[in-house]
Amino acid sequence: MNTSLERYQCQIALPGFGTATQELLKNAKVLIVGMGGLGCPCAQYLASSGVGTIGIADDDHVSLSNLHRQILYTPDDIGLLKVDVAAKKLQVQNPSVTVIPYPMRVSSSNVLDLISEFDLVIEGTDNFETKCLLNDACVLQGKPLVYGAIYQHEGQVSIWNVLQQDGTYSPNYRDVFPNAENAQVPNCREGGVIPTLAGIVGCMQANETIKYITQSEDILSGKLWMMNVLSGRTQVIKLKKTSLSITELPQTVQRITFEQLTQDNKSHFEIIDVRTQQEHENFNIGGKNIPLDELQENFHYISRITHPIVFYCHSGKRSIEATKTIKKVFPEKEVFSLQDGISKMIH
Repeated sequence: MNTSLERYQCQIALPGFGTATQELLKNAKVLIVGMGGLGCPCAQYLASSGVGTIGIADDDHVSLSNLHRQILYTPDDIGLLKVDVAAKKLQVQNPSVTVIPYPMRVSSSNVLDLISEFDLVIEGTDNFETKCLLNDACVLQGKPLVYGAIYQHEGQVSIWNVLQQDGTYSPNYRDVFPNAENAQVPNCREGGVIPTLAGIVGCMQANETIKYITQSEDILSGKLWMMNVLSGRTQVIKLKKTSLSITELPQTVQRITFEQLTQDNKSHFEIIDVRTQQEHENFNIGGKNIPLDELQENFHYISRITHPIVFYCHSGKRSIEATKTIKKVFPEKEVFSLQDGISKMIH
């Protein structure tokens, strides 16, 4: 066997696989958005199996709390950009593949250009805003999207928007979760997650990607795979297409880190805490306290603000909702959500 194919001997030996199928993997270009608990195992198995070009997009840095489930990283990587660390390690794992890091937050302004060069997109994100954005971008460009989600002991996988033989597309994320942007499910840090679940779901995403690239007929298109690792039970349910039409991208909420806020001088911003009065009194980073459910009553105050506005809360979720609300009412205002909130500052 050709030495360049020796690495893949075991998969080439599979019935119906062969060298021609391996060539499909070599020529494929996939993009992984989110190099966390799902993106890490997914990227490792795609690289090891010989997927020719792998793009990885994330603007986050490695933190200590990542390490229990994001096993591509070590304590020595804390503080470094995830995509830079991952690209180097994946390239060492398989020097014959091309790994392209994109140290960026995917937004409505860059997503279409980003995904245009790839055959398939894999989303390993932990927020509904980005899941919806990637879904809508893939629908608009006619690209398949491999979905994964984890929460506590439960995981889900599917592949959205696959072109069918009759020229139609399989169900997409919004067909199954039409109001996902309004969901209030905690992320891994808040709600917890068993680390092995991230590995299982990430590997399933890699598996669906390989199946799609190698033209397997039995992919999770039009199906949702679900697993509970506490009980060990799995199930697959069939999905239906709705009449919902996607014609444009949702606008992405602008975020600002605490470091950026302080570097740019906090006095240049109007800072508003959208937590409850009790939370504000217990700990705050300054600014006016307008609880999220009282925001509408304070539109008159907000209308008079001339500086850029920064909303903050405990985790970043309520501030995102506040930012969306204000942008709808006052589209001309420059509004930010404090990224990840102030949870790490509270002792």
